[in-house]
Amino acid sequence: LNSIYYAMLRSSLTPLLSLFLLFTSTSCFSTFPAFERSRLTFVKSDKGDSSSQTSRLYGLFDGVKEAFSAPALSKPSISAERETPIDRWMGWNVQGDASSSSDDEDGAKFLDSMDGENYVAVSLPKPMGIIFEENDVTSKLNPGGIYVFELSPGGHAASSDKLQFGDQLVGVVTPGKARVVAGEDFDVAISAIKGAEEEEVKLVLFRGPCDALYGPTGASKEWLSEFVQGHA
Repeated sequence: LNSIYYAMLRSSLTPLLSLFLLFTSTSCFSTFPAFERSRLTFVKSDKGDSSSQTSRLYGLFDGVKEAFSAPALSKPSISAERETPIDRWMGWNVQGDASSSSDDEDGAKFLDSMDGENYVAVSLPKPMGIIFEENDVTSKLNPGGIYVFELSPGGHAASSDKLQFGDQLVGVVTPGKARVVAGEDFDVAISAIKGAEEEEVKLVLFRGPCDALYGPTGASKEWLSEFVQGHA
């Protein structure tokens, strides 16, 4: 209903306001004699100068503008191709601006989980001093996997200054062996670290949110396997 009302409003106001803007321009006023200009004013001016008449005309139409751009009206978006000078004067929204802004925001939020720059790898002796936590298994993704929840003060991990809260563990690497633990449950992922015979173990972690790693645009198992193998 609001869309129909706005379409009717625009069609009725456009010729009226276009005529008004035409008659209030400087070039148009200069072609009319003084007595003709006075006929165009809705409020008679004592001084009779064109600047006073113009300001009074604008003052009258500003009231119309305020009335029809009140916050109470639900204003539909207008496509950029259909935008007119009247739409800009009345402050009606242009659909193109909102959609482009939304696209920019979406682009800024995207984090590529198949870009090696978004991963960190660190070799740490045991005990490492890392407290891992399992990802939220109640979420729609049900991703599994574990992430860095806390670093023990003074521990090897904290001293390395390479890990931070939220890092997702994707691989456990020992000499000649690399294991992908992305998506594994807590016990399986932790056993890959504890079960390693070597005292020093390399961890490969994704630096980003859980959704970026396990969501629809997340890294494939094949890519992760190849990437973790590359750290062996």
